[in-house]
Order: sequence, then structure tokens, then C-alpha cells
Amino acid sequence: MSPLWRDRIQVFLAPDRIDWVRTTRGFKPVQAAKVTVQCESVQGTPVWQAALQQLEKHLIDASGADLSITLSNHFVRYVTLPPQAEIMTPEEVNSYAAFRMREVYAERVDAWALSVSEWSPLTGAVCAAIPRDLMAELGKMAARLHCKLKEIEPYFASVYDRWQKLLNGDKTYCAVVEAGRMCISTQINGVWHSIRNQRIVHSIADELLAALDQEAVLSGNKAAVEQVFLFAPQHPDLTLTENCGWLIVPLPAGKIPVAAHYPSVTADDNRLNHAALEA
Repeated sequence: MSPLWRDRIQVFLAPDRIDWVRTTRGFKPVQAAKVTVQCESVQGTPVWQAALQQLEKHLIDASGADLSITLSNHFVRYVTLPPQAEIMTPEEVNSYAAFRMREVYAERVDAWALSVSEWSPLTGAVCAAIPRDLMAELGKMAARLHCKLKEIEPYFASVYDRWQKLLNGDKTYCAVVEAGRMCISTQINGVWHSIRNQRIVHSIADELLAALDQEAVLSGNKAAVEQVFLFAPQHPDLTLTENCGWLIVPLPAGKIPVAAHYPSVTADDNRLNHAALEA
């Protein structure tokens, strides 16, 4: 089947939910409504297993489609690769990424597949690590469904790439917040400085503010008021206290819309969000 005629299915995969949108191809492509299914993980199994099983059940009619997967940051680990002028070739970049990952995560890196963003000897890059078992099972699922697996992308990378041109400034903080997790990156004069990916345990606003303050201190020079680009579609009411030293610049911005398959707030999310914000 010609790629021009294949349907396209875009999926967001998280431990407790899956979201997907199907777009028909042809002379007049039509995008169907987003489907969201809640999942419940099973103790003693990989955190992604229940969601993946649910996804396969719901895509039984996906034969012949192109499949793109965005992975929740719950499934991903990140490190920054500081600039190194002598590192030029892809082989050198991959070796550097493996070294940095092992430096931070030790032998756990042996079970992960690594992916590096666009490398520059002047600005560095970000390396993402995804469980090899998850990558393998996604490939097997696509084969069973007779789909073409076009892309597997971490959530933070997907958001950053989508609005990268708007993330400007001498110091740029970008925060991607989803249910139960936040990922925050810092760039200074375009150079990758740090990235953290941590669980949210109690108050979303309090933990986000604490993490931002820590990142600002680690950057070496916290201004009286810093700004953070915030993408939090599952937490539309998320704000920081007045005079806290941070100004939120909400994403999306400009004319670039939110990808249709990204997770959005549901009735259950609204209830949990309000409880967390009031805690």
C-alpha cells in the first residue's frame, strides 16, 4: 500500500492511560475523535505492560496503518551531554552518550536503548533512554497488527521539538508536566545545562516550584524573576504563587497547536488536579 493511502495512528502511552487519534489518508484526510482509555498496572510486571496490552486490544483494526508512539516521561530517563569540541562523528556522540548515562545511572543503562537529540559540539545535546524490552514489545505489537511503526518518541522530546523555535532567551527553562511526573530542562545561551525527570508525589505546584528553584540555583545565577515555558495539558489550572520569583509562559504558543494525541484533562483528571492543588 502506498504511504499516501495509509491511515496514520498517533498514540500517547502512559502507565495509567493511552490516548490515540486516527487520521485517514487520501484526497481528503479525516481525523477521528481522540480515544482515551484508562489502564491499571499490575504489581510485579513492567510499568508499561498493562498500557501496551490495552493498546493492542483497541487497535485490532489498524492493519496497514502507520503507527507513531509518544512515550510518557514515566518510561524515559534523560541526561544532558555538555558541549565537547572534539566530539564530531556519530560514533563518538553515541559513545559519549553511553558514558554519560552510565555515569548517572550505572549498570541500569545496559537494559536501555539510547537516543540522542541533534548534536552540536558548541551546544551539546540531550540523551534519552528507553527500556529495550518496551522497544522490542512495541515492534512485536506493530508486526502482529500489520502496522508500520514509524516513530517512537519521548514526550519531552516531542514537546520540545514542537515549540523549539519559541523557546528563546539567555536562560531557558522548559517544563513538561503530566499526571504524576514533571520534566524540566535548562539551557543557558543555547547550551544544554541540565534536565531532570522526577515523580510528583504531593502538591504539583509546590513540587514544581521547588524543582525550578533548585534548577535556578544549579545554573549558578538566579535572577529576581525567572520565566519558565510550561506545557501541562492535564493540569490546566496549574499556577505558581504570586511573588515566587517565577513567571509562567504557557505552551502552546504562537500558531502551533497541541498535537491531537497528547494527553488532555478528563473528568477524573479534573478531580485529582483540584485535590492536588488544594493539598
